[in-house]
Parts: sequence; C-alpha cells; structure tokens
Amino acid sequence: MDTSPVTPHRMDPAGGCPHADNARLLARGAVAPVVLPGEVEGMAVLGHDALKEFLAHPDVAKGARHFTALSEGRIAAGWPLLTFATVRGMTTADGDDHRRLRSLVSKAFTARRVEELRPWIEELTEGLLDGLHRAAEEAGGVADLRRHFALPLPMGVIGELLGVDAAYRDRLHQLSNQVVATDIGPEQAVAANRELVAVLSAVATARAEEPGTDLTSALIAARDEEGDRLSQEELIGTLVLMIIAGHETTLNLITNAVRALCGHRDQLDLVTKGEASWADVVEETLRWDAPVSYFPFRYPVRDLTLDGTVIPRGTPVLAGYAAAGRDRAAHGPDADRFDVTRPGRTGAARHLSLGHGAHYCLGAPLARLEATIALERLFTRFPDLELALPEGELSRHSSFVGNSVRALPVRPGTSRG
Repeated sequence: MDTSPVTPHRMDPAGGCPHADNARLLARGAVAPVVLPGEVEGMAVLGHDALKEFLAHPDVAKGARHFTALSEGRIAAGWPLLTFATVRGMTTADGDDHRRLRSLVSKAFTARRVEELRPWIEELTEGLLDGLHRAAEEAGGVADLRRHFALPLPMGVIGELLGVDAAYRDRLHQLSNQVVATDIGPEQAVAANRELVAVLSAVATARAEEPGTDLTSALIAARDEEGDRLSQEELIGTLVLMIIAGHETTLNLITNAVRALCGHRDQLDLVTKGEASWADVVEETLRWDAPVSYFPFRYPVRDLTLDGTVIPRGTPVLAGYAAAGRDRAAHGPDADRFDVTRPGRTGAARHLSLGHGAHYCLGAPLARLEATIALERLFTRFPDLELALPEGELSRHSSFVGNSVRALPVRPGTSRG
C-alpha cells in the first residue's frame, strides 16, 4: 500500500478548461489537497458521492469564522477569493441566520413565481435574438453570442427582479466578472469589490427613495421595518450575491449548452426531432460542462473523514461541481460523453451542479427556465447556427470558479422569423 503523501494540486488562477485536471485528480480519489492563490492550503471535493455527502454534512459550515487561516490573520486583504468567504449573505451563513436571509428572498424564486415570468422572458429573448441577427449582419455574418444574447438575458431578468436600472447593468457585470476572477491582483480585487458595493449601495438608495415591487425594495422594507431581520451590511451582501449568482451562472450555462450542441449536432437533431427535450439539454449541460467549476468555500467544524481522506477542521474546501459531473463512478464509463438521452436525470446519479442540501441554489427554477427558453428560441430561429471558431481556439475564463469561455463567436445563419 502506498502511504506516501499526496502532492497538492496547485489551482491555476488563470483558469482554463478544468476537465483534464479533474480526470487526473479523480483517478487519485474523490478528495484532493489543493493550493489556492497566495499559497493558501485547501481541499477540493471532486467525486459525486463524496460531494453529495459533504454538501449536506452537519459538521460542515459556510461561515467565515470557521476559516482557520482567516481567523488567524493569515489571509491578505487583496486575496482574490476573499469575497466568497466574507460577503454577508445567505451563502456565508449557517443555521438560523441562513434560514432568515434565505426566507427574505425565497418568495421571488418559487416555481409559481418563476413560471409567471415566462411570457416576459420569452419577449426579452426574442428581442435579443433580433439584436444578435443585426450584430451578425453588421459584422459579416459573425456575432458574439455571449455578448449579444447569453449575457443580457439573465442580466436583464435579475436586473428587473432587483429593480436595477439598465444604466448600471453593464458595469455590474464587469465588476462581478472581476470578483469571480482568480487571477486578479490584490489592488484590483480590492478596488473591484469596493466599486461593486458602491454601485449596489446607489441602487439601494434609489430604491429607498422610490420603492417599487422589486426585490430590493422588499429587502429595504425588511431592513427598515424589522431591523432584526436584515442589517445594512446584509442588504448589500445579499444584492452582491444575487447579482453575481443571478447572471454569471446562467450566462455560462447558456454559453456551454450552445457550444455542446454545436459540437454534437446528432444531439441537437434528437431534440429537433422531439426525441429529447430542451430541458434534457439543460440538465445534461449542467452535468457535462457545469457553469461553476469549483465553488468556494465550506469549512469542516471538526476534522472530517470523507471517502477515506481527512479534511482538517477550518480548511477552506472547494466544491468541485464540474468534476463531480463527469465522475464515472456515478455517471458510468461514458461520463465524458454529451448525451441528452442519458438516463438518471433523477435519483442518486442526478448531477449536483446546482448544489445540494440547505444551500441548494435558490434560483435553480429561474435558471432552468431562462436556459430552456433561450435554447429553444435560439435554435428555432437559427437552426443552422454554428461556431465561428473551433472549440479549441475559444479563450477560456480567467477563473477556476466560473467554467466557460470569454466570448462565443457564432454564425447564426438565416433567420426563420
């Protein structure tokens, strides 16, 4: 038996395609020691079963007070991952605090409320497809689908839900993109976080002066009328989380699904023939090319043994969603294959890309609806749509958190509508 210590995997701040590294790490085990930016020691949970257990484990916390290196003052102010640990909101809260914060926004994301948004999302989608077509015509037949379609759709939806004026949205995307980047320098990281807080504070001030039916107005009312339910810091922290999670993940999901279908025309044919659904495409994309590669952080509140590996108390742990989605132990020997008819959409082998347990993604119904509408309308309008660059030439995100490409140049072809 080999008892030699495992060499920690050094997380690449520049990101890139995670799947090759994930396969190598999974071959060694479901849990891997990693080195985070700044030489911070951490762990990553990669195997499907281990991750499912970890995400719902009663001895695993989200609160930053459990992060040993941070508590001991060993994390610099400009650490690129600091916001993930310290932002005040439901993703860094435990127990009663988590339930309190989640309850304040959960009504906006119920299945019924989301379904009520369908007509408006369909209308927004059609308008964006018009814009994609115009952009391609003006540029010789090629347009960036990410810029003209996959980004403004979820940003438009979350912006409307939060009551964020359109004038703020581009800047909020740029800032949130910097916040989730893992190759950002200390000064730039601090500046991006400060500006993001400043912009969202301005949004909150505007909504306080002119309340509406949006979620920000409801949060402000909770802060002002029932101060024990929401502090000012939690209000801004919740807006930070909602803006980032509300558009970055869906943006990557739509982008990755289009890439997958363009690279697997046989799978697209199955959908257009009615042998699989657009919802199947969304679920298989979530599994096969998860929009989030590694999500920071969770911390064991005691030394925790997971799949035979000890994770010391207070260690920052990454949830390896992209790796778990291709874990052959859970998804079979063909887990690397994109297959929209894959069995196991429910039950034990269902993907974990939207989380599991108490912190399961609150916006999952909305993300699924947006992506399903986007893909159906896109390929109905442009059935011959194809990538304008080979997959291998697409530039990747500068992050090991988000999993996608920076731009997606496509040739939409003839518009049918």
